[in-house]
Amino acid sequence: MTDVVLFPSVLGVRPGVSDAADLLRDAGHDVVIVDVYDGRVFDDYDDAGRYEQSIGYPALMRRALDATRETPDGFFAAGFSNGAALAEYVATQRAVSGVLMLSGAIDVSMLGADSWPVGVNAQIHSARDDPFRDQAGIDTVVEQIRAAGGEAEIFDYEGTGHLFTDASLPREYDGHAAELLWSRALAFLTSSTHDR
Repeated sequence: MTDVVLFPSVLGVRPGVSDAADLLRDAGHDVVIVDVYDGRVFDDYDDAGRYEQSIGYPALMRRALDATRETPDGFFAAGFSNGAALAEYVATQRAVSGVLMLSGAIDVSMLGADSWPVGVNAQIHSARDDPFRDQAGIDTVVEQIRAAGGEAEIFDYEGTGHLFTDASLPREYDGHAAELLWSRALAFLTSSTHDR
């Protein structure tokens, strides 16, 4: 149905990322997972954060954009946590059909962009009590999306899990919330594809 470029969280391409890609493929979408962490996978956020700092976020942004060079315009940029910010960045540099932000959202000015891309819709999904949740970042990017003529859907889920769709993280996983999130995300991909 459409192309989706999927960026992992700082923990890397864990099973939850691969599972998400499979779910989207089963729904008929073509999915490319962009591993900006060179195959490294982490169980601990502190260890992952130190590795990310050793690379530097500007380098990760370049890697994310470079990985989309062969993808035709009109794809969806999607990402988990820090990967959601990479999806936002790519959307400011490429012609995309929509952005799917999972457990993360950031003011696009922090990514070096002047504004959100004109008319691009987005969904933002977060656990209400996620310890990494940045409400100011969510509020700001929602304002930016709407100011640029896009639609922003914001979905909050009960619980504290950051990556609550990843069953390989049992302390964070919430099966009910994950099912609800993916039903909403699939509807977004379908409706935005029809709007093009």
